[in-house]
Amino acid sequence: MNDATTSGSARPVVLDVWCELQCPDCTAALDDLRALREHYGDRLDIRLRHFPLAKHKHAYAAAQAAEEAMDQGKGQQFVEAVLARTEELGAKGERLLLSVAAELGLDAEEMDTALIDGRHLLAVDADQAEGKAIGVTGTPTYTIGGELLDGGKSQEGLRERITEIADRLLTEQA
Repeated sequence: MNDATTSGSARPVVLDVWCELQCPDCTAALDDLRALREHYGDRLDIRLRHFPLAKHKHAYAAAQAAEEAMDQGKGQQFVEAVLARTEELGAKGERLLLSVAAELGLDAEEMDTALIDGRHLLAVDADQAEGKAIGVTGTPTYTIGGELLDGGKSQEGLRERITEIADRLLTEQA
C-alpha cells in the first residue's frame, strides 16, 4: 500500500499539456484547462510541457520566459497572459515577454538575464525531446493515462475525453 492510499488521499491524475505560447490553438484550449482545473481541483495535476514550433519565431524564447516566471512564482499567470497576446508576441517578441513580466510584478530584469544566459534551455529542450519521442507533432497535445490526444487539429470533444479518462483513473485509485 502506498503513502497516498494510507493517508486517505489519492495521488492526482497527471494531465500533460504540450503547448507553445505563440500558438492560437493553445489560447483556445485555455477555457478547457480552466474548466478542468475548476472541476477537479487538486485531483488533476495539469502540467505545462513546452513544445515550441519552428514556425513561430518567438515560441522558444517564450517557453524559456515561462520557466523563469515559474521560478518567480507566477508561471500560470504568465502563460495565460502571453497566450492572450499571441499576435502581439509575433510582432514584439522578447519585448512583450518582458512587458508581461513587469505587468505581473515579476523581476523583468531577471527575466531578461534568464533569456540571455539560457538557464532554462535544458528544461525546454527536454520537454520538446520527450514530446517528439511520444509522438507530439503539434500543439496543443495532451497526454493522460498513457493516451495521446491531439488538440492541434481540433479541440472538439477533447475536454469530454480528458474528463472520461481522468474519472476512470481516479475511480481506479479509489
